[in-house]
Amino acid sequence: MPSSVVASVDYNMEKHILIVRFISGTVYHYLQVPERIYQAFRRAASKGTYLNRHVKGKYSYRKIEP
Repeated sequence: MPSSVVASVDYNMEKHILIVRFISGTVYHYLQVPERIYQAFRRAASKGTYLNRHVKGKYSYRKIEP
């Protein structure tokens, strides 16, 4: 999953939480994200572009402190 911004993407199916870990180490939990968004995110050629177009500003989130 090469990206200059996103280190990894995971998904909690029970709680519908999209988990995005950035290269910087910061982790965000995006809430009530449909699984189809997660699957499309994983397939996206540009993770940063997909995140900006389809996730940020559309779903509530929590910043998780390390």
